[in-house]
Amino acid sequence: MIGHMPTSPERLAVLIDADNTSPKYVRALLDELASFGVASVKRAYGDWTTPQLGGWKRELNRYAIVPVQQFAYTTGKNSTDSTLIIDAMDLLYSGNVDAFALVSSDSDFTRLATRLRESGRRVYGLGLRKTPASLVAACDRFIYLEVLPEETSAPPDEPESGEPQLPSLQSLLTRAVNAISQDDGAVSLSALGSYLRSSHPAFDPRLYGFAKLTDLVRAQPYLTITGTGRAVQVRAKSKAPTKGATAKKATAKKTTAKKTAASKAASRRTGT
Repeated sequence: MIGHMPTSPERLAVLIDADNTSPKYVRALLDELASFGVASVKRAYGDWTTPQLGGWKRELNRYAIVPVQQFAYTTGKNSTDSTLIIDAMDLLYSGNVDAFALVSSDSDFTRLATRLRESGRRVYGLGLRKTPASLVAACDRFIYLEVLPEETSAPPDEPESGEPQLPSLQSLLTRAVNAISQDDGAVSLSALGSYLRSSHPAFDPRLYGFAKLTDLVRAQPYLTITGTGRAVQVRAKSKAPTKGATAKKATAKKTTAKKTAASKAASRRTGT
């Protein structure tokens, strides 16, 4: 995914249809949205009294997502949709958010998406590949959840006493660079810092023993830094060929060229 962090990050309202979305995508979709702005509102809608939504509890706590309860008053009718739509319109008229992220595969939200765009708000859609074309077309950008990495294992529980375990720094930085880098694999240091603060509010280089983000990034063997001052660019090493690899490639080309020339000379001498 190629994203960007705007100069002034958008304030996002992330509204999740929990009845139609698996909790295994939560971490990845929030990371994805962090490249577009700051999730100032995070709500998940569903009937939380049902066992089907039991898997959401851990994710709601981990990512400070507000659960909005909506009982299914009538069998076969989805009351969650109307509650989410009402909340979205309230947020629109409050003027406190710049953009909306609608997480659902339900075509019932098509009109909501078009209405929000008519009011000048950007709309990001996130849903499964089965999402109807009408909802996909109604969004400024639609991201299929299947292309995002799933969370395959539960994180370790925080100890009852003592400090919680820090996130893996390599995983954190690599994911951030890949999320917002351009086609050449580069991302500015300032954009990297903005993304990290948006996706992980507690991120601080000092937690990892470095006074500044620049020092932390320079110390990582899997990253490369070019430029100085405000022009500092960061890349994952796998994105940029090393000098050794370039030299080997050039040597291989020269060797091939020599063999070809020698073969042609031999053919002329033998008359073949």
